[in-house]
Amino acid sequence: MLKPILLVEDDKRDLELTLVALERSQLANDVVILRDGAQALDYLRREGEYAERAEGNPAVILLDLKLPKVTGLEVLETVRNNPLLRSIPVVMLTSSQQESDVLKSYELGVNAYVVKPVDFKQFVAAIADLGVFWAVLNEPPPGSTKAHRRYE
Repeated sequence: MLKPILLVEDDKRDLELTLVALERSQLANDVVILRDGAQALDYLRREGEYAERAEGNPAVILLDLKLPKVTGLEVLETVRNNPLLRSIPVVMLTSSQQESDVLKSYELGVNAYVVKPVDFKQFVAAIADLGVFWAVLNEPPPGSTKAHRRYE
């Protein structure tokens, strides 16, 4: 079984567009959708309502920057400071082009920072490329919880 893609997005329109783009990329990975940073941390740490979820980390986290409760930057920082989570690829998927947001994301260890294109075709292409790269092509570090990326 393939590892899921974790999509953390609070904007309904951006969520729908991202799901359409992922669907068009024809990835077989399930997509777990969460709407705020606190939910994302509970999911990743298997706490709260996600305490009983199956073990294992997602193939990639597609993370919005501006989230309710806990921001994308706070989620990223928590992921990078947790030995069980730090090897998960994190892609900041946001509309913010502010230099401070880009710099802070890379300082905290983001793998990629993608500004959501306004043009739908560009957006679909960008999401498809991201999904294929991180969920299929990327080889996680040895000893990470990648284990069974293709063969679970």
